[in-house]
Amino acid sequence: MPASDPHLPEIVALRHLLHAHPEVSNAEAWTSATIAERLRAGGADEVVTGLGGHGVAAIFHAETSGPTVLLRSELDALPIPEIGDVAYRSRNDGVGHLCGHDGHSAILMLLARRLAERRPERGRVVLLFQPAEETGEGASRVIDDPRFADLKPDYALSLHNLPGLPFGEVALREGPVNCASRGMRIVLTGRTAHASMPWDGVSPATALAELIEALPQLSHGRELDDAFRLATVTHARLGEAAFGIAPGHAEVWTTLRTLRDDGMAALCREAEALAERAAAERGLQVVVGYDDVYRHCENHPEAVRFLRDALDAEGITHTPGQPMYPSEDFGRFGDHARSAMFFLGAGVDHPRLHNPDYDFPDTLIPIGAGIFERAVRDLLG
Repeated sequence: MPASDPHLPEIVALRHLLHAHPEVSNAEAWTSATIAERLRAGGADEVVTGLGGHGVAAIFHAETSGPTVLLRSELDALPIPEIGDVAYRSRNDGVGHLCGHDGHSAILMLLARRLAERRPERGRVVLLFQPAEETGEGASRVIDDPRFADLKPDYALSLHNLPGLPFGEVALREGPVNCASRGMRIVLTGRTAHASMPWDGVSPATALAELIEALPQLSHGRELDDAFRLATVTHARLGEAAFGIAPGHAEVWTTLRTLRDDGMAALCREAEALAERAAAERGLQVVVGYDDVYRHCENHPEAVRFLRDALDAEGITHTPGQPMYPSEDFGRFGDHARSAMFFLGAGVDHPRLHNPDYDFPDTLIPIGAGIFERAVRDLLG
């Protein structure tokens, strides 16, 4: 798709509008309504809203039956203040589109304009604007929505922009492409006491300090292979913000990460054993919970082949690359379709994902849309 596409100015303006009004996971009401309104006005055959929360799906039908191809973008932003100086910087305090989901959605909107002008020859295309990717909930909620049964795809494709990769180049591989991860929350409970008589209570301070040191030691290597495992302490809290109270409560949050799902169970068992031992040795109660649970994301060989053919046809340089350390909930769609995600280079020196000065490059929009359109035409004609 050429950069001179007549729809591009409109789509860039929409991307800037989305960027200026970011919404965090599960709160994407304005974003969802804006996307749905543009899709209806742009000629989608059907627009499904409220899918798995604030999800939106646009459907484009062919006259002849055939496979269903689903293309996914994300709606949510991050609870991180933006420090960039662009005219369309975030107007929502403490929230920013600092992962590029506004750009991913713009890519699908440009594709929607092209599909409205020329439907596929067979089958149908579903453009899914998914909520709550940043918390790992969105894909599961969309799939669990009863209406997803009518949208169930044969192929599911997605992309993610990737700073550090040369601009416009693509990393695409078969097999695992995103790590499994989950947030582990360890809550330690003892008994408070007056700060002048701490011996009258049971403090979790020593156990907390021990876990902050011990949990990262569960990590192994940086090579993304089956032996890889990473435990990152992300938050800790001890007692109350007061000088007169010896603490009786503590929490430590840790992100656990492995290449594949089957390695995660063993890592969880070991981390839980550390917590239980630290608590038992000091007479504490311990409760372990998990949030932001992501399964690993695996690319299906057939879906990868179609994407490679599309990249070759578009003249785009691509390499196998390696799996990404970050996680993605797109892997859930692999239970229902032949799925694949590719990574589109945002530039070697571009600010990294989740940096406070990150901004999606508008010049990637026609490149991403062109790859998706070529794959759809190859699959459906």
